[in-house]
Amino acid sequence: MLELKHISQEFGGLRALDEVNLIVNEGQIYGLIGPNGAGKTTLFNIITGIYQPTEGGVYFQGQKIDGNPPHQVARMGIGRTFQNIRLFAKLSVLDNVRVGSHAVTQAGLFGSILGLPVVRREEKQILHKSQTLLEMVGLQDKRWEYAENLSYGEQRRLEIARALALQPTLLLLDEPAAGMNATEKQELMSLIYYIQKEMKLTILLVEHDMNLVMSICERIAVLDYGRKIADGSPEQIKNDERVIQSYLGAPA
Repeated sequence: MLELKHISQEFGGLRALDEVNLIVNEGQIYGLIGPNGAGKTTLFNIITGIYQPTEGGVYFQGQKIDGNPPHQVARMGIGRTFQNIRLFAKLSVLDNVRVGSHAVTQAGLFGSILGLPVVRREEKQILHKSQTLLEMVGLQDKRWEYAENLSYGEQRRLEIARALALQPTLLLLDEPAAGMNATEKQELMSLIYYIQKEMKLTILLVEHDMNLVMSICERIAVLDYGRKIADGSPEQIKNDERVIQSYLGAPA
């Protein structure tokens, strides 16, 4: 589904990523972990077209995609959430999801201006799909609320619903459990499992909560100072000396 080959990224004199290789197979929930500043979000930004890698290539379903702008990457089937929540605060919960759907609509500018029947049909489909996604993430009863009025955990779930409105085959989740309490994290884990099975998604997950990562991910890669230091099953990662040293320090 996704392959990163020798990805390096430099910002001025800083090498944020150094020769990172990664293979995510179709249908996997794949975890990407590492200390703060390890390069995880930078890698997400490269995959989604926000950054052009200094070296290396990004391949999605066998097609080289680095160099494409973010909106084209989204249309190819890659959706994402962000480390810092990026919702339209003054739009309703429902409209936030509808905005995500409009990134993959077929109606053109003139059809929308003229209000052609095909446009009206598409708008009805978007409304129905958006309501279905809100029901899936447990926000259907708050669809008319402003996004800014939701709790932190609800905003996280709304961001997931908006990403799903793109109809992705690959979903990138950037620290979706950040700021959540234990109950919300458990609900999030159940939600990720559900959407992965229901929508037949491949998921690449960046997260600091190790219990969540070890419980939900089939395979995990570890970044440290921009380099991949480990890649394997949760059990292999838990017992890897380089990972333990990276998180706890050499004495531990």
